[in-house]
Amino acid sequence: MKLALVATLAVSASAFAPAPVAKTSSALQAESGRREAMASIAAAGAALLPAAANAAAGESPRFSVFGVIGDGGSYSEGAAYGSDQSTPLYSPYSVYGNVGGDSLYVDGNSDEVSRKKGYIAESQKRLSLLPGYVEKKQWFNVKDELTRYMYETRGAVRGLAKSPEQKKIAKDFFQAIEEASLQATLKNQDKCAAASADSAKLLDQFVASL
Repeated sequence: MKLALVATLAVSASAFAPAPVAKTSSALQAESGRREAMASIAAAGAALLPAAANAAAGESPRFSVFGVIGDGGSYSEGAAYGSDQSTPLYSPYSVYGNVGGDSLYVDGNSDEVSRKKGYIAESQKRLSLLPGYVEKKQWFNVKDELTRYMYETRGAVRGLAKSPEQKKIAKDFFQAIEEASLQATLKNQDKCAAASADSAKLLDQFVASL
């Protein structure tokens, strides 16, 4: 009788016990995660890759060995080492032709020269403002004028300086604007004023030499 009672109580208690939860292998979870990540990467890569421009259904793979053996017109050869070009290339590994009279860009063309002269003319206007800034000790304005536009000025001056005299004036001009910027940083009014005046005078000389 006592044994039957104990068995009944044990069965009743087990009914209220939490059900065991099956443990999933961490290795399986990691493997599943890797597979999903690889599948996502592959799908993204396939969406970004453009279709081959020279591929056609039923064709064999197109290739070339230095433009001599195989298909010399294959896009993968980068102009097929010149074998499919009507004019000589810049190099056997380039798709661009030699620089010449038929080039799209010609160094020193009229449009380029006009643009560079425009940069210099604007710089002359900006340099004319420096004495007033120095007199008022507006050092931030001095430094702004000597940095925010002078990148274009330097390129224009270097591009237009052809003769030894022009190159020397250009060098002196660069040193003058650097000196003016330095003295503005040091807040040295007299030296900044002198360097600013030199920079304006040298740029005027450079324009006169063109």
